[in-house]
Amino acid sequence: MNNILLDYEGPLRTRMGACFPGERAVFRGHDLHADLKDMDWIALYAFGITGRRYSPEQTAVLHALWTYTSYPDPRLWNNRVAALAGSARSTGALGIAAAIAVSEASIYGWQPEFAAADFLVRAYDRINAGESLEAVLQQELQLHRRILGYGRPVATLQVDERIPAILARMESEKIAQGPYLRLAFDIERELSRLGRRLPINYAAVVVAIPLDMGFSPRECYLFLLPSFMAGMPPCYLEASERPEGATFPLRCSQLHYQGPGRRRWQQK
Repeated sequence: MNNILLDYEGPLRTRMGACFPGERAVFRGHDLHADLKDMDWIALYAFGITGRRYSPEQTAVLHALWTYTSYPDPRLWNNRVAALAGSARSTGALGIAAAIAVSEASIYGWQPEFAAADFLVRAYDRINAGESLEAVLQQELQLHRRILGYGRPVATLQVDERIPAILARMESEKIAQGPYLRLAFDIERELSRLGRRLPINYAAVVVAIPLDMGFSPRECYLFLLPSFMAGMPPCYLEASERPEGATFPLRCSQLHYQGPGRRRWQQK
């Protein structure tokens, strides 16, 4: 450990960029205000993550991946945090940062998306190596009991409303479905054949599309992190406009509790 610290002592060496106040800013080796001054923000964000540039059509689809999941519904778990922050008169920065942080929920946040991307890559490699999709799915189900990206807790048997919208956008931008997206739909059909009625949800689609553009699973995760954010400020603002504490108030008498009875603290 000491040798590592000594090796990295001194000026920070970076390939990503640097700010030279009063002169210029460098972003991945390019002058931000000269070379990249006309770049779309989403394109710049993706470039910062991957180091690659994308066509206007690809960028439009990447935009749509965010747009189509921007729901200003304060009942959603992450938006609720933003709304409660506004109700408690916290700052917008704290409320929205906390809402983005809890977007990583392990059941229906970005952790399943990252796992779905990882599985699609592993499944794709194994199938190309000669294994059958059935064998890959059977092993995954035996190990984990579920395939992330299939089924939806709030509407298990309905079509995820975001999927037709993003497929239509891809078609309008003349972006063909790539091998990962085709595999994602093949998995849905194979699960049905195996007796598991688990329609594909947005998690599988929202990672398959960037994977087909050359993103790695980790890059998909980083790209998708802010994708719920557009729905958060409306929830924060509306709660801020109500009286303080008037968002989701609930009387204790409305709770039907069946757990252990009241206990006394005992000092030892």
